[in-house]
Amino acid sequence: MRHLRTYTLILLLSLLIITLWWPVNDSDCNSEAFLKSKTPKFQVQATKVVVQPWLGEHQVYGIFMVPDEYKQTPFFVLSVKGFGSDCSRPFGYKQNFDDIFAEPGTHLVRDYIRTRIALRLILQGFYFYLNDTQNWTLTFPQQPFPQQQSSQVGG
Repeated sequence: MRHLRTYTLILLLSLLIITLWWPVNDSDCNSEAFLKSKTPKFQVQATKVVVQPWLGEHQVYGIFMVPDEYKQTPFFVLSVKGFGSDCSRPFGYKQNFDDIFAEPGTHLVRDYIRTRIALRLILQGFYFYLNDTQNWTLTFPQQPFPQQQSSQVGG
């Protein structure tokens, strides 16, 4: 009976380690290629960072104040020093997140890193590093994007 508990504990710890360290790459684009390219880019630092993975999923994120001209961007790249980069497609924007209000001519973007990646980084001693807004950057392709039409012109 004692050996069964030991083997069960070893199995559970092994599964936890595999889950935390297994690489995940379900990105919408190739962030490495984009960041290395000569394409003009626009970058913005995080205004606020929340690192609370013990509260569950989607509790490790940065809030970024982005100029309105980037509302129509096809993608952006979230870079967190020590974590790497992840490419995402815009999924909405707001004027208020967590008591942070967008300034005129801007909107807020909230982007996340995976909870298991955050837990791994915290276990490696990077908690305070993750909490530093200077380590979080959103990078956009700097090109003209079509403006949304508020009304259609009919003929």
